[in-house]
Amino acid sequence: MRIDKFLKNSRLIKRRTIAKEACEQARIYLNGKPAKPGSDVKVGDTIMIRFGNSVINARVRLLSDHISKDLADTMYEIIEENK
Repeated sequence: MRIDKFLKNSRLIKRRTIAKEACEQARIYLNGKPAKPGSDVKVGDTIMIRFGNSVINARVRLLSDHISKDLADTMYEIIEENK
């Protein structure tokens, strides 16, 4: 699954276009490397998201094209969050 789609489906980022822009601005890291919007995400990968002064580190637990809003947070596990 593409990282921009994963971020949108998991609701870590609300819109896919914003996820795409964040990747292009090097604010998203996949396994320690800057992610491109089309980077492939696998279960067990770590994602770091930087927005302003906030940093979120998450581990991918589940990949799903269709998931309800209530279950979206089961797609990842927060490792570290600095606000």
